[in-house]
Amino acid sequence: MEDKKQLFEQFEKVFDYEGENLYFSPGRINLIGEHTDYNGGKVFPCAITVGTYAVVSKTENKEVRAFSGNFPELGISSFSLENISYEEKSGWTNYLKGMLLYIQELTGEITEGFDVYIYGTIPNGASLSSSASLEVLVGVIANDLYELDLSGETLAKLGQRVENDFLGLNTGIMDQFIIANAKKDHALFLNTETLEYKQIPLKLPHHKIVIMNSMAKRELVDSEYNTRRQQCEEAVTRLNEALSISTLGELTIEEFEENRYLIDDEVLEKRAKHAVYENVRTEQATEALKKDELEEFGRLMDESHLSLHEDYEVTIPETDLLVRSAWEQPGTIGARMTGGGFGGCCIALVENDQVESFKTNVKDAFEEVFHYQPEIYLAETEEQSRKLN
Repeated sequence: MEDKKQLFEQFEKVFDYEGENLYFSPGRINLIGEHTDYNGGKVFPCAITVGTYAVVSKTENKEVRAFSGNFPELGISSFSLENISYEEKSGWTNYLKGMLLYIQELTGEITEGFDVYIYGTIPNGASLSSSASLEVLVGVIANDLYELDLSGETLAKLGQRVENDFLGLNTGIMDQFIIANAKKDHALFLNTETLEYKQIPLKLPHHKIVIMNSMAKRELVDSEYNTRRQQCEEAVTRLNEALSISTLGELTIEEFEENRYLIDDEVLEKRAKHAVYENVRTEQATEALKKDELEEFGRLMDESHLSLHEDYEVTIPETDLLVRSAWEQPGTIGARMTGGGFGGCCIALVENDQVESFKTNVKDAFEEVFHYQPEIYLAETEEQSRKLN
């Protein structure tokens, strides 16, 4: 956890008076179940200790003033609660705007603004969900300041709406849902179609979850993400010549294989295959973890990566090399890319006594090809977004 005293000092330095409240919102990793959340499938994420902090004080006017310790050169950004609209020049504060707009639509007008100092410990572009962390954080702040009592599920839905409607990104609900509902030492098995979920214990006394950050700038991620979603929707349309489904997540592997000829397009078929098979893998992996069958869990992680590489085509050379290097290391149970793809991070499940050699060997193999080192750190589970003081 970041130094609380330092965070309050930074607020005072920026706004010239003392801050009142401190909040934290975690990042997340997805253990398995990638690109299934907008296909009506299952996901299996957990929240992690890197995340987003906010020091906040309520004000008497209807203005929000925001400052990011990660982008100090941008200075203080401000907007009125009475007239909120998306503006490209607003940059990162569009996430605040979107949440506060939709919260007011749901609960009524907010009559008091606030000043907020934001500081994130999630590496920029790491695909550990800094945007959802910020969205849910704003929801938790509003819940507290205005005594709204919005549920974690509601905050997650509002966060997804910010992405879909306010920012025009066709993302699913997984990131916001885990961040708003996480439990320490647990992963969350979520049916994204029904929003039913189970907290599954994630205690690994003999293993560590290792995050490997490729540090590769994520290019084309928004446009390609939207394209993948459109391709899956088109596959559903074609399958419905004989079936009656709303999403690919409704299909068993057998049903898909019997009807895949209807898609009649090689690329669309590959996209649909990933969504269907990954959904089944996620169910199987959750059961394996419950039974402490880590070897099986790791095998499914490996299969997931291959599918993301070959069928969904969202890996890049950097992330693919990280995973393949991880597979070669003693003590690696399984490894895969995590997040939306086109850069970002990979994860591996590694035996405790092999972690240090794993880090060294994977860094060396990566540097030999790309001439810089990836960042590697251990993931520890975290609670949901919350007030800290």
